[in-house]
Amino acid sequence: MRHHFTKLLAAALLLWAPALWANPYTDTVSLFRNAGESARFFDNCYGYAVFPTIGKAGLVVGGAHGSGRVYVHGVYVGNTTVNQLSAGFQAGGQAYSQIVFFEDRRAFDEFAKGNFEFGADVNAVAITAAAGGSIGTTGASAEASGGKKDALTAGRYYKGLAVFTIVKGGAMYQATVAGQKFSYTPKA
Repeated sequence: MRHHFTKLLAAALLLWAPALWANPYTDTVSLFRNAGESARFFDNCYGYAVFPTIGKAGLVVGGAHGSGRVYVHGVYVGNTTVNQLSAGFQAGGQAYSQIVFFEDRRAFDEFAKGNFEFGADVNAVAITAAAGGSIGTTGASAEASGGKKDALTAGRYYKGLAVFTIVKGGAMYQATVAGQKFSYTPKA
């Protein structure tokens, strides 16, 4: 009887093991690895910052916040946060995932200095059609595609960075001037 119970317990653990090890960071990375054009960046980037969920809300004045992890050559090296303040015509709320690819060590070092902020010339590529032009960094416009698994996007590095977003849910209209500011803390 005891031997039968041990086998049953071992079988149950094998079935539940993927759920026990799954985490929002690996799940989000998997989403971006399988989402059209963002997938090719994993092969040649120096590293990336991944944000499983960035929550965004606003009514005239808005804000967004999210926590993430930073990876260099696929190895977890630190934590990051993103904050965004915006002003202008906007209403609603939204949640999205975001990944920022670093083309080389110089781009990563700029990000890792502590208080990195996107300039007006960095664009975010939206991977779902629902994203439209509502997600971006300072002055950015986003390009939309058909869906999470079949995105046809125009992603490219600009000054060492490439940014992609996937809308998770919500509805928000905005025509704003917004900037994302990041902080980085190396893994202890």
